[in-house]
Amino acid sequence: MSSWRDQILKEFTPQVSRLTLVADPDGLLLEEGILEGIRERGFELIPFEDPVAFRYAYESGFRSRWDCGEQTDLVVVLRSQASDLSTLPFDLLQAGRKLFFNLGDIFPTLSYPIITVLDRGDLDALYTAQRRHMPGQLGDNATKEFVLRHVFEIAVELIKQPSDLLRVLLRRHYRGQRIPLVLDNRFNQILRQTDSFAGWPLERIVPDREAFLSFLQERWPLFLNRGQVQDTQTGVEEYAGYIFQIPGPPDLPFDHHDVRVYMDTFFLEGLLHPVPHERAGMIAKTWAGIGVRTDSAGDRTRRLEKLLAGIRTAIPAEDVRYGDWLLFARGWAELIAIAHEALADAKTDQGIKEIQTHVDHAFTSWLTRRFAGLINLPPAPPVMLHHLPRYLARQVVDDKTFKAALLVIDGLALDQWIAVRKIIASQRPIIQFRESAVFAWIPTITSISRQALFAGKPPIFFPNSILTTEKESALWSQFWADQGLTPNEISYAKGFGDGNLSHLEELLSYPRIRVAGLVIDKIDRIMHGMELGTAGMHNQVRQWAEQSYLASLLDLLLDRGFRVFLTSDHGNIEAEGCGRPSEGAVADLRGERARIYSDPLLRKKVADRFPTALEWPPVGLPNDYLPLLAPSRKAFVREKERLVSHGGISIEEVIVPLVQIERKAG
Repeated sequence: MSSWRDQILKEFTPQVSRLTLVADPDGLLLEEGILEGIRERGFELIPFEDPVAFRYAYESGFRSRWDCGEQTDLVVVLRSQASDLSTLPFDLLQAGRKLFFNLGDIFPTLSYPIITVLDRGDLDALYTAQRRHMPGQLGDNATKEFVLRHVFEIAVELIKQPSDLLRVLLRRHYRGQRIPLVLDNRFNQILRQTDSFAGWPLERIVPDREAFLSFLQERWPLFLNRGQVQDTQTGVEEYAGYIFQIPGPPDLPFDHHDVRVYMDTFFLEGLLHPVPHERAGMIAKTWAGIGVRTDSAGDRTRRLEKLLAGIRTAIPAEDVRYGDWLLFARGWAELIAIAHEALADAKTDQGIKEIQTHVDHAFTSWLTRRFAGLINLPPAPPVMLHHLPRYLARQVVDDKTFKAALLVIDGLALDQWIAVRKIIASQRPIIQFRESAVFAWIPTITSISRQALFAGKPPIFFPNSILTTEKESALWSQFWADQGLTPNEISYAKGFGDGNLSHLEELLSYPRIRVAGLVIDKIDRIMHGMELGTAGMHNQVRQWAEQSYLASLLDLLLDRGFRVFLTSDHGNIEAEGCGRPSEGAVADLRGERARIYSDPLLRKKVADRFPTALEWPPVGLPNDYLPLLAPSRKAFVREKERLVSHGGISIEEVIVPLVQIERKAG
């Protein structure tokens, strides 16, 4: 078989049995490619996690259709051993055929406990390596080294000097690779067997990207002082009295050819920050110029030109995993943020718009194929907004001292977060950001995406409130009640963004509160009153951030012991009117970037007037909730009218920031 998926997908032949029950202890059926393959064969899938939620989806979405004589193929997945299928409801056991899959059958010669900790998306490389190298039966350590070499491209025995280690860590942390702790421990253990890295803080910088970035950032100015970025021998005594937050060797080989290429990218994409230097003008003419400050406008212009050149070749292909789009979104957001800060010239602005067209097409094509598969992915790490409560619940339930604050900035796009982050970092240098991103719900409107976030469930489970946000508090409270928390431990509030924080201070003063859901709606209000496009939007977002409201809010939460998780329900884009549908009252929701219909014929009638609009399927939505999405960068308003809005399927609307905010250690 050419793929490990073939071993599973061959069992899914349409119309053999309308109900298939699968024992899936290793979560194989929740992998992106498997989900896509199952859907392509005409099957629909529901995980059996919450019995009440499952029963609602089963009865409304399938049982009622079967009673009407309609043929559908349903897969019910239980994350448990085959013997536990007997715990499913009796009516399912009577009607369904039973299957069982696990990793041990697919990788029989590798250590089962080791391969179970891998991200399921990493199994492709592992399966290819197993077929090509045909290892014999491997124990735990041999399996760890086999995985490090063939999945993560880390041959530990070849890491002999600092430049080798830096190259491996730069590549890993740039890609955001999630390497399991057991593999990191084996990696460090092997490195510790020599004296070459005796002084390196491996236990901190290997698994923790923020610690690694701080490690580099602290040593960059010392490198610039080392004879104007020329390779000279410098004794450790030169650094006497310099205090590092991250201990370790002071002198790093940034100028090694394997390291330089990554350093350039890290500075370009804002992972590292340029520093002032007394010889900045001279250094600016060398390869290290990207890492020194000269004049602000010139620095931004250089970064903008380099980012624009790099982003052209970085657009993900059609068959990539979701992580590739999250990685691309980071660089794309950095480009947009700098363009609006630097006031890009007409040529650069035109170059961005040309790339934007390619990005929109590629992202829409990918989402059309893969979005349905994202919904049922495991919640750790979170991939979609509704995964977040379950991700937090694992920590809140396991640790009775853990307090979580979910801070939702309504309408904040990833590129606008970059502008906000920069200001907060200057206001509160002690604050540290652990940044990632997640997918919002489609259509990217508040009543869908924000409710799913607070409910911890797809919108199909709250059909009665799908056109409003009034039930958010109840959905949030119900989720946490299901996790065993009492009402006194749960808090929800919205309407923040201006004024003083006395109301929130009072709300958080109750000592028993363990989870707080908070909504800042200031950005959304700025957006809906914006007449100056994305540039004006960025300008006002920066002005708001400079008022220190958000920084003070973070102080308040951190002072009270909360772990802060900041995100957004959707982003926004500047769009141009393509005409307003004259459908009267037939649309249930008449948005600028999305219209919602309950009748497919009515939607089709309107869509015929806008042939490039997208009739989005009700994926994860009630069957009578039928979105019509405006064409790329367009809005359902008067022709040529320009506005900033949301609801569509652009990368800026769909991929939103997810940031864990904490104070730096020490």
